[in-house]
Amino acid sequence: MITEPKNICLEIEASLVRSGLYSEDSNDNGTGPTWRISPEPYHLTAEEIRFFHDLGGHLLKFYTVLNQFYLDSAKGKLPPWFAEYLDAGKPQELVNYSRMKRFRGDLPGIIRPDLMVTEKGFSVTELDSVPGGFGLTARLMTLYSEGRGSIVGAGKEGIPGAFYQMAESLAGHKGCSVVIVVSDEAGDYRREMADLAGHLKDRGLPVFTVHPKEVIFREEGLFIKDAGRDVRIDVLYRFFELFDLKNIPKAELMMYSNKKGRVKTTPPYKPHLEEKLAFALFRHPALIPRWKKELGDETFAVLSHLIPDTWILDSRKIPPHGVIPGLHLRGKQVQDWKELIPLTQKERELVIKPSGFSPESWGSRGVVVGHDVSGEVWSQTLEESLERFPKQPSILQAFHKGRRVRTRYWSTSTESMKEMDARVRLTPYYFIVNGAARLAGILATLCPHDKKKIHGMSDAILVPCASEKK
Repeated sequence: MITEPKNICLEIEASLVRSGLYSEDSNDNGTGPTWRISPEPYHLTAEEIRFFHDLGGHLLKFYTVLNQFYLDSAKGKLPPWFAEYLDAGKPQELVNYSRMKRFRGDLPGIIRPDLMVTEKGFSVTELDSVPGGFGLTARLMTLYSEGRGSIVGAGKEGIPGAFYQMAESLAGHKGCSVVIVVSDEAGDYRREMADLAGHLKDRGLPVFTVHPKEVIFREEGLFIKDAGRDVRIDVLYRFFELFDLKNIPKAELMMYSNKKGRVKTTPPYKPHLEEKLAFALFRHPALIPRWKKELGDETFAVLSHLIPDTWILDSRKIPPHGVIPGLHLRGKQVQDWKELIPLTQKERELVIKPSGFSPESWGSRGVVVGHDVSGEVWSQTLEESLERFPKQPSILQAFHKGRRVRTRYWSTSTESMKEMDARVRLTPYYFIVNGAARLAGILATLCPHDKKKIHGMSDAILVPCASEKK
């Protein structure tokens, strides 16, 4: 077994390069590797691992209640503004499709929260029901599993096995054919999805990764070609965003087959389950008693601790006696969003995010961290976000500073091990199998401590999580 840190890193790098998941010399700037490689996984305590196993059930409850509240609001059983907020900026035909009775209870097959590691524990900054990264995480779990700690989720065949069992659960039978449809917009993830599918196909399971153009429509269902033969699609994994539907070849035909029950699709075509502003609705004081009742005391308490204060940047005029609930500035409650324009850098520990149905919501493209930009950029972002409402809503969210940790990585430029102070984002992957959320792996993204946005940048370290060494 290789134990020298340098050789561990080089071995991992070589394996990733061979699988097409890593580039030694390309990134956004055209220089340097895809990300930094560490010789060890990110370690979690036994208590933290228990927390992550339990979290999936709480998040599944959140999605279940969010979906129910949305449908009840659309029917007039809850305040109409709940559904109106979630539908803002969405095409009416997609809204109508999402409300069909046959899809009423459909929820995402994969749930992935983004959690910042803070001094006080964890903070869930958002939920992603069309997540990338699980194919890469599966490969990293395999590479870091030998002698480098007990990888979280590696049992029960890890992410590939959980993915296929999720699909079987959705199909309602064993041995279903699964096709991952990856759009051009999501093309950066095509290799990792192909790697995952190839792993399962090597085990004799009918799993494929295709471009939308490769999907064949017939009245009896959807098919693909594999080695010259037609393969009927039982489960279609939709790896494309709903805001991009107009650019997806054969999108209408895929939706038609789904509507007719000739194929099962996950995530479902439900834009209200892909809205970042759902966190603001969870925090709305008028809805707290309802959330608590439907979620139950335990789940409500857990999520209340994890979900940061979040507000919808609604530009409609607030009456003189009204305030923006929970938003305080210099000892008084805020009555007008424009009161936030002249904030000092220290007071701007807030984040503005485009919410959901926008290309800017993909990754961290449209995210602006208030204390990381000039006052001019802050003012412009806030005003533009308000102007775009309701056609393209945005949210304002409290910023939770990540805890600083020490880590190390292999530097390709100096050909030596380097140390780095970092902040950590953890992304656990939960697969819904027979109505339960199963934790199958956790990816840790460690970025330099001076970075406010934590994502898979070239100077980040990407590793799976493992149990703490005893």
